[in-house]
Amino acid sequence: MCGIAGIISVNQYQENLETVISRMQNRLKHRGPDDSGIYISPERQAAFAHTRLSILDLTHAGHQPMSNDDGRYWITFNGEIYNFQELRNNLISRGEKFHSQTDTEVILKLYQKIGSNCVEHLRGMFAFAIWDNLEKTCFLARDPLGIKPLYYWQSGSTLVFASELRAILASGLPTPQFSIEGLYGYLTTGSVPEPYTLVEGINCLTAGHWLYWQADSLTKKQYWQIDFTPQAISPEEAQEKVRSALIDSIQNHFVSDVSVGVFLSGGIDSTTILALASQIQKEPLHTYSVAFEEQEWNEGELAKQIAKEFGAKHTEYKLTSSSAKKLLPKFLEAIDQPTIDGFNTFCASHIASINGTKVVLSGLGGDELFAGYKSFQKVPNMLTLGKQLQTVSALTNSTGRALAHWGNSPKIKRLGDFLQHTPSAARAYGSFRGIFSHKEACSILKQYFPELSFINDYLPFPDCGNRCSTVEDEVSFLELSCYMRNQLLRDSDVMSMAWGLELRTPFVDRILLESIASIPSNIRLIAGKQLLIKSVPELPSWVVKRPKRGFSFPFEQWILGEWRDYFDNVNIPKNISLKSWYRQWSLAILKYYWESISI
Repeated sequence: MCGIAGIISVNQYQENLETVISRMQNRLKHRGPDDSGIYISPERQAAFAHTRLSILDLTHAGHQPMSNDDGRYWITFNGEIYNFQELRNNLISRGEKFHSQTDTEVILKLYQKIGSNCVEHLRGMFAFAIWDNLEKTCFLARDPLGIKPLYYWQSGSTLVFASELRAILASGLPTPQFSIEGLYGYLTTGSVPEPYTLVEGINCLTAGHWLYWQADSLTKKQYWQIDFTPQAISPEEAQEKVRSALIDSIQNHFVSDVSVGVFLSGGIDSTTILALASQIQKEPLHTYSVAFEEQEWNEGELAKQIAKEFGAKHTEYKLTSSSAKKLLPKFLEAIDQPTIDGFNTFCASHIASINGTKVVLSGLGGDELFAGYKSFQKVPNMLTLGKQLQTVSALTNSTGRALAHWGNSPKIKRLGDFLQHTPSAARAYGSFRGIFSHKEACSILKQYFPELSFINDYLPFPDCGNRCSTVEDEVSFLELSCYMRNQLLRDSDVMSMAWGLELRTPFVDRILLESIASIPSNIRLIAGKQLLIKSVPELPSWVVKRPKRGFSFPFEQWILGEWRDYFDNVNIPKNISLKSWYRQWSLAILKYYWESISI
């Protein structure tokens, strides 16, 4: 896991190219504390920077940016390729020679052989750029599920890219100005939906896409997408398929030259990873969890019990309102784009890092694949209601407008938004997952754009198309493509890398998803994650039977108490309720973030 950055231009770049790329590299030092490097092409048309967290081949042979033997191709790479050894052996059989034991060199030589098709052979999480010194082109790619981030800014023939948005701003080339679409998406969903960012002109490369830069043209292409087309299968066969896919994924996610730990929240997903990993790994595993004084939120004892059940060496971090507040300044500094989450991963990563761990596994992704959220029940119910009311369209529209305007709670206002449109799963999902209603978001937007008169009530959600045969599949698609990708994965990357920690997600794996996606939704998405539970009988009954709680913090109590000075100075339009803690959090974090990048 690393940090990457680069500048590409048609003409020889300005005299201060070294200074600019160095500033970008310095902004990414936390992502790669073990090594760093800069490459500038002979014609000064390309500059790459890299900061390295050494996980595979800890020697200097893994230094980046890295080139092939004749210096034609140069790569800067962030991520891990779990099948790199298999790909390496295949390339060796075809006459290739290697100088390292890294996955970076495998990507480079694979691109040299088959060009852009290389991404279709990579299993893992990645964001990388490859410069061709002969053709004067640059190829950039991001992994299929969007685990690793990649941002870019283009002006004329100049392209700037980096692992973090702040690194692009550190170049001094873009001017920080709010993006209306990015800000609206943040206010309505709680995170900035890709491909937008909060900064006008800077884009996030959409997951499963690549970019190709040549002269004054930039080509973007999708190479992978989620497909839930069902196949006939029995429940027993589905269980075997899920178990086999999980064991395979977990085994691959242990590919490392350093020890690998496990985040243990006390839920089914992280327990599944520990249960199966304990059978795969010979050495005792190290697990990490966060505990609280507030018993309503504390799952520390449960995590300890689970770790003991599977023979893991457990470390607990007891977090109080006071100790958490001391971490807030560093957390605010680490934010690359605000969300209504992130602090939990920040704290868990802190405890793993101070205990000397470089790689951890997380249970992120299990809820999206196996119906662990209430959205899998609520969205279909909302869609049914909307279609029933749609038979009397005049009544539906007037009711929707009334609720959006006069509703006495955030949920009722968002329901009003939903009822004013043709019912769809995406509309229902947006209402369920939303933060501020359309009208509220527009009122807040006008604080930043006083002359803004109107903004469309658009849906910042990707289209499932004909790849989802049921509403439940569409909910799964939306959870994977929106909430997970724009919020959970983004926070996991930034907040773990803030401590120089690599976070891996065995549930978020292309091969695993392709294997289980064909299981019909009436089997895969049974409420309560029943398919997952039946596929892993090692799960203790006392874990399975307890109510789902999620990995949550007592934010509401802390914001109203000891953290009040951080959250009381939020200016908002009148008649917008901040009773829900996440609304107050979202506006306060936005304020701190924007002030920090506008300096």
